[in-house]
Amino acid sequence: MDPDPAPATKARAVFALGLVGLLTGVFVGGVIPATIALLMARQAHRQAYEAGGYLTGSVWIQRGRRLAWCGLVLALTSLVVAVIAGLLHLATAPGGQDFAPGTD
Repeated sequence: MDPDPAPATKARAVFALGLVGLLTGVFVGGVIPATIALLMARQAHRQAYEAGGYLTGSVWIQRGRRLAWCGLVLALTSLVVAVIAGLLHLATAPGGQDFAPGTD
């Protein structure tokens, strides 16, 4: 007798963490929930494979994985933009000491 299909418990959590990772990815704080979402997605996918198709929610896992990757890309993009802005700020700042005229 085959068991009834059951929803995967981690599927909604992966989606929620992926969404949080996407929404906070610009602030670089989205790296943590996005990473956790990717780790949980791996576990949930492995559990669904071992269940032989009796765990549902693979669509939620895929969506959460995509959102988590987008959050990581946003975090990396904002970090690169911040580094470039910092380097440009340092490049325009005057360097060395500024002595008064007539000082040896």
